[in-house]
Amino acid sequence: MKLAFVLDPLDHIKTYKDSSYAMMEEAARRGHELYVVHQEEILCRNGAVSAVATVLELTGDKKAWYALGKTQESALSEFDAVLMRKDPPFDMEYVYSTYLLELAERQGARIINRPRALRDNNEKFSITRFVPFTVPTLVTRLESEIRLFLDEQRDIVLKPLDGMGGTGVFRLHSEDHNVGVVIETLTQYGRRTAMAQRFIPEIVKGDKRILLIGGEPAPFSLARIPKAGETRGNLAVGGRGVAQPLSPRDREIAEAIGPVLAAEGMLLVGLDVIGDYLTEINVTSPTGMREIMDQTGFNVAGMMIDAVEKVVKSG
Repeated sequence: MKLAFVLDPLDHIKTYKDSSYAMMEEAARRGHELYVVHQEEILCRNGAVSAVATVLELTGDKKAWYALGKTQESALSEFDAVLMRKDPPFDMEYVYSTYLLELAERQGARIINRPRALRDNNEKFSITRFVPFTVPTLVTRLESEIRLFLDEQRDIVLKPLDGMGGTGVFRLHSEDHNVGVVIETLTQYGRRTAMAQRFIPEIVKGDKRILLIGGEPAPFSLARIPKAGETRGNLAVGGRGVAQPLSPRDREIAEAIGPVLAAEGMLLVGLDVIGDYLTEINVTSPTGMREIMDQTGFNVAGMMIDAVEKVVKSG
């Protein structure tokens, strides 16, 4: 297969923990051809979508891990699959990229995950589709509503809808003296919508990342355990990743949600589960593969490339 990966700058990729690299490594091991495309290299000329794609070879060296070959502008439909792995922020440039990729899809390209699915599923808001698996949740930019919600729940988490890596996430208690300033800061005085959720004490045991591939869960999650004095488990803010088997509740959530998302063209999804509750659905560039593989020996990247091969074979 010819596989094009839409990536952030290669020098920014940390191969020891990067899921995109794990996928590329597995694909290369199977003899598939790899190409790299950067977001700004996708273009539309007279209605036809193409990309400036560069041949990518993996060297096996931990530092100088890649070598670049020939660069050529090609229609995205010329690749067997295009894997959109650009990290957030999900800004307007990302939205424009989904427009381009969706047009390419109509011209015969196979995009993973599907552009419309990426655009339509905000990673925070999309949990509202699966209320039976969530804690009480409020989405608003009204300070009065957030205060009422805090009065009801007593202990909440407040976060922006466009954040990643734990940025902008606040925990608020009903007796907190900073309630007003936190709400004002996060909502920008009522100009930006935020999400409030009841605090889940089980965060001390980890924020579990469950990977769904082709609608099926990998058998292990990655529990991101907060460091001392912190309520966020994100690895980007010092959390510690511990792979562990799925609990019966993890599997119940995954098996209920997986087929729904897969049917919409989301081949790879990362569910975030704290305790028994779904908190986020990550569709842009879910991570956690490498840590699970290193700690358990289960080949998550292999499961992903199996799924890509199946999609390509099915036409």
